[in-house]
Amino acid sequence: MVKVGIAGYGVIGQRLADGIQRQEDMQLIGVADVAPTLPVRALKESGMPYNLFCAVPDLVKNLEDADIPVSGMFEDLLSQVDVMLDASPGGVGAKNKELYIKHGVKSIFQGGEKDEIADVFFHGYANYEKGLNKNCLKLTSCNTTGLIRAVDSLDRAVGIEKIAITIIRRIADPGDTHRGAVDLLLMEPIPNHQAVDLMTIMPHVNATGLLVHTPVTHGHIITIVATPKKKVTKEQVIEEFKNHPMIRLVRIADGFNSNTSLFQYGRFLGNRRGDLYEIAVFEETIGFSGDDIMFAINIPQESVTIPESIDAVRACMGMQTDRIEAVGLTNKYLDMF
Repeated sequence: MVKVGIAGYGVIGQRLADGIQRQEDMQLIGVADVAPTLPVRALKESGMPYNLFCAVPDLVKNLEDADIPVSGMFEDLLSQVDVMLDASPGGVGAKNKELYIKHGVKSIFQGGEKDEIADVFFHGYANYEKGLNKNCLKLTSCNTTGLIRAVDSLDRAVGIEKIAITIIRRIADPGDTHRGAVDLLLMEPIPNHQAVDLMTIMPHVNATGLLVHTPVTHGHIITIVATPKKKVTKEQVIEEFKNHPMIRLVRIADGFNSNTSLFQYGRFLGNRRGDLYEIAVFEETIGFSGDDIMFAINIPQESVTIPESIDAVRACMGMQTDRIEAVGLTNKYLDMF
């Protein structure tokens, strides 16, 4: 049983905790944070299903004054785990890594950290083998994670030579009121980092793209134009997406006509916080420009990286050496088939 700890109990950390707790071959020892934030207060009110450790000893009084039960300090948690999933704010992870090395603990970082923090830039489906038995892995961002799922699915079926993407990006997570209310579409220069990151994971695919920040909070939309190495039919593309456990093929005609419709559907399913682990491909957007494949996907930014984060635990701990077996177990315990 691999023992796992989580640093940061925010947007990603709370979802990582839920995901790890569902893995029958992993044990969640606890989560670490520094303040009685709303997720931490909710943790207490729900009966403390996860042990909470204080990440900064000097700040433990903040938690105690809010009557939040504390099971120990950060290094107490590190002394009990095999691997840490770091979901702390960007830049904090680099400082945490020094403690992970001190305690001989393996570490996995989210997309907000700089690439050089890790031995391997990791994606469970596209380069699982490169993460095997490494000490430190870094996940791709939410957009890149979902983008790679879709491109990797087609690449393994027919080969993909190049892609061009447009990302219509939500401006902030729902709780990020500090970003303010905006009324604009903000352009970034090409190439966006998601295209560059995809080429790091899949160096045989030539990628470029642009990004537009939009004043919404629920989900990103990415349009993709992919050049296959051999001709493929629309039916073949649909079948590939249908067969992928982390891709949900949806129809605009059935009401899936927006980013919000997917967020709502997660709530209708009764998923905690309305989370969806899958990206969605809008079936009616699948088409061709010459031989190039065109389609659009929805990225549930708060939860999409959770399966690949768990895959990273399997890889760095050498729990499974076979990619299909590893992602299959993660998906099974997350009830994704």
